[in-house]
Amino acid sequence: MKLSIVMPAFNERRTIREIVAKVLAVPLAGIEKELLIIDDGSSDGTRDIIKELDGQNGIRAIFQPRNMGKGAAVARGFLEATGDVLLIQDADMEYDPNEYSVLLRPILAGEADVVYGSRFLGTTNGHRVLYFWHSVGNKLLTLISNAFTDLNLTDMESCYKALTRDVAKRLDLRSQRFGIEPEITCKVSRLGVRIYEVPVSYYGRTYLEGKKIGFKDAIQALTTIIRYAWWNPK
Repeated sequence: MKLSIVMPAFNERRTIREIVAKVLAVPLAGIEKELLIIDDGSSDGTRDIIKELDGQNGIRAIFQPRNMGKGAAVARGFLEATGDVLLIQDADMEYDPNEYSVLLRPILAGEADVVYGSRFLGTTNGHRVLYFWHSVGNKLLTLISNAFTDLNLTDMESCYKALTRDVAKRLDLRSQRFGIEPEITCKVSRLGVRIYEVPVSYYGRTYLEGKKIGFKDAIQALTTIIRYAWWNPK
């Protein structure tokens, strides 16, 4: 089996080398890995680092012509990926690649087509204590998403999503920014595929450390849920 790790990156000079090293070091017996890093018009030197990494250890560098948003970068990565399973990995250090085996297990066991990594199911590693209203917003958006999709997810906004190639190629992703999370959720619910959720660790960062998502993205998530709740798959 081949795993395609899709990593959107925008101005992540401080973390890009470390997260790439962690991804490459993940032991996955019998699984080939490719890492697609999609630079989203970075202006802080991230682009130069990605150019340097291109071609090493299964790394493929892809460069957006300008800053187009995380959603556009993920969609580009999905189009370029060649693996049997696609997995989204942010370029910061908030999610731990060592948990890939947890995400992949339901797919490898033939039990799931899509797996979400939930920050709210509990883990042995705990989580960093940060913004109260962010956690409230995440849970509220998940509740609204569940009401429209008739799913019972606990963490719709999670970065960690693993999808079989067949599912990923049918999504026709359109969201440019962080609306990508509810768009994927609405669309996989409409496909009628098997969706699992597994617990993952979360090492959140502050805005001073580079966090980018904000209130306007929550509003966009709401409009995205409404836009794609009745999406008809091709």
